[in-house]
Amino acid sequence: MYYCKLIFIIGIIQIRDYSKRISFLLILSSTPFLGACSVNPATGNQSFTGLMSTNDEIRIGRKEHPKILKAFGGRYNDNRVQTYVNKIGNHLAKKSELPNIKWTFTVLNSPLVNALALPGGYIYVTRGLMALASNEAELAGVIAHEIGHVTARHTAQRYSSSMLAGGLSMATSILLGSTAGEITNFASKALIQGYSRSQEFEADSLGVRYLSRSNYNTESMATFLKKLRAYSQLQAKLHRKDPASVDHKDMFATHPRTLDRVEHAIVNTKNTGPRSRTGTIDYMEQLHNIIHGDDPKEGLIKGQTFIHPKLRFRFDVPEEFRLFNSPMMVIAKGPHNSLVQFDTAPKSYSGPITQYIQNVWARNANFSTVDRISVNGMSGVTATKRIRRRTSVFDLRLVAIRYNSSRIYRFQFTTKTRYTQKLASKLREITYSLRSISHAEARKISPNRILVKSVGAEDTVQSFSKQMSINNLKEDTFRVINGLKSNQNLRKGQLIKVISEK
Repeated sequence: MYYCKLIFIIGIIQIRDYSKRISFLLILSSTPFLGACSVNPATGNQSFTGLMSTNDEIRIGRKEHPKILKAFGGRYNDNRVQTYVNKIGNHLAKKSELPNIKWTFTVLNSPLVNALALPGGYIYVTRGLMALASNEAELAGVIAHEIGHVTARHTAQRYSSSMLAGGLSMATSILLGSTAGEITNFASKALIQGYSRSQEFEADSLGVRYLSRSNYNTESMATFLKKLRAYSQLQAKLHRKDPASVDHKDMFATHPRTLDRVEHAIVNTKNTGPRSRTGTIDYMEQLHNIIHGDDPKEGLIKGQTFIHPKLRFRFDVPEEFRLFNSPMMVIAKGPHNSLVQFDTAPKSYSGPITQYIQNVWARNANFSTVDRISVNGMSGVTATKRIRRRTSVFDLRLVAIRYNSSRIYRFQFTTKTRYTQKLASKLREITYSLRSISHAEARKISPNRILVKSVGAEDTVQSFSKQMSINNLKEDTFRVINGLKSNQNLRKGQLIKVISEK
């Protein structure tokens, strides 16, 4: 209702100017504005979505879907798991206010704990998130929340209100011309920026509603948020940060989703009965043997080593550095905000390696030094220059190493100038640790997996923690992925998760 009133107020203000009055009348006579404010059947609230139709939302989702797959490592290649998630998602979607649109549910091949929704019915959960959940109801709670973003038409709300806030002249051009490019661009930005607090709460409330209608235990949404907070605290400890600084975050880590708000949504639902289900056994059966952490096809992090069995290379970073892997590049964060980025050149290059940095990678940049190097039998080149970012001065070093005629490895080192000399030997170690691995070495490399086990009479948290194929905080990690408090013991017959190479 606010935006309907806003259009009228703007019209009164602009009516004194004849040319603006004509623009205003053109907009008022345009059909989309007459139906711009409507009651959303999911939320029951009046919302302004008139500048993005349902067909627009479906088109955006279809266009952005391949981009999401590329950014998150593609689909997880396990039909059993995908079929299971499809079944949960479609069951929940049928209980929503949009049961007849074509919903698409995808398990992303990413170790990140994440979930997201595209307009038009595209819902995603990562295998990293699935590894954190302990039963079907918790996973259903996440999916139901993302369905809520779609049924509440949150992307359409943000787009329409943003266009209106941008001025009536912008709105006129949209109404009279093609909106495809602008809508898609806005949708992409909206995905990056995340949702508002009120939209997150709406999605929580709708998620609880769909859980209740599907006879899931609605309290599972709150229990999963507790696990998410424990996971965030664990990540802070691994990054040598204060765990107490971690607050409840949504999957994008943008807007707080506090437990009290979720619990309020649960109370407002006609609620969980004694027959509501969690689906622990079924879920654990599906989770057994799922990959945990990196997929070998994207390379793996093993302690302080990044190793790629498919491309057959590896390199190491010192203890003070922490590695992160993504489909696009490998990153290592080190002391004093130093940063290491590693990737392979996107295009083949047959020219002299000594000219690669200046003629291809960083064309037209002025480097203070350019030197030839040899790294474990591979020829390379390194170049340095000083750069300024905001108020700080940094030293940038680029390293290009030729593996063969079609592949060039690239390191990019960034250090604050006053720490460059102190870190020089560490960065040199990283560069010269790069080497090829044999087929035999590559065949021995296997990913970590989630193994589901039943607790025996003699089993303890400590005995299972020793089985974990991770280097740091084994017991802490075991407790977090199994939803155990710091002083909580196991019970006989309980199903638990262990991270192992098998």
